[in-house]
Amino acid sequence: MSRRAPTSVSVRERPAPRRAPSEGARPAKVRRAPRRSTAVLITIGLVVTGLAVATQGVLHSSLLRVQHVTLVGEVHESAAQVLSATGLAEHPMMLSVTSQSLTRDLVGFPWVHSVEVVKHWPNTISVRVNEVSPVAVAYDAQDQLRFVSAQGRDLGAAPLNANYPTLQYEDPLEATWPFARAGISAAQVAAALPVAFSAQVDQIEVDAAGAVTLKMTTPVTFVLGEATELHQKFVAIASVIAHSTLRAGDVVDVSVPDELAVSGPSPS
Repeated sequence: MSRRAPTSVSVRERPAPRRAPSEGARPAKVRRAPRRSTAVLITIGLVVTGLAVATQGVLHSSLLRVQHVTLVGEVHESAAQVLSATGLAEHPMMLSVTSQSLTRDLVGFPWVHSVEVVKHWPNTISVRVNEVSPVAVAYDAQDQLRFVSAQGRDLGAAPLNANYPTLQYEDPLEATWPFARAGISAAQVAAALPVAFSAQVDQIEVDAAGAVTLKMTTPVTFVLGEATELHQKFVAIASVIAHSTLRAGDVVDVSVPDELAVSGPSPS
């Protein structure tokens, strides 16, 4: 007899039938998570909150208020003026004092450029006042000589022997510095003068169109035109001074640095 090949059959496992609970059987107990973890979390939360409150209390306590101030660099402003303007005399919180905030407080002082603050905890700060440097002088409406900054800002009274170029503005729109519109060009040129010949510049004139002219102590005049390409124009001036024989009254036009033009003094 021939044997039959085996047949594979897939069988699904039937779930065991549920048995009805017998009478009098106790229901299974449900295990509950211990309450200890909840208590621990609550304790941690209270501790963190307490630390935060305590930290805020310490940071804002009188121990961390400004008690001692060291000032450096206040040449044109007195220590009392700086302390009053910045509010440091009122013992502010150390956290509220920054270089930016003190600079804003002192913006009304023309000589102040910026302020640097170093904190020495818990209650001492060092303040360095960085002042601007004058680049020229100019006469105001009362014919009083004034220092002028690179931005054309009036820095205050200057002595008559101040060793800076004198700014002149032909037909100014305003009578005092900083002049409006084109007048600022003279201050910008004064700030950019190179050491090679800056000591020889006696006056810097600017007209209403913004054209700038340098009058030297020799006396020779250099016409710069607009206050642009100053480096190239200054190189041209230095070259002319070093390699040319100029006569008193000569006018050198360097408004186009590559095309210099020299003319004699204008007829009187």
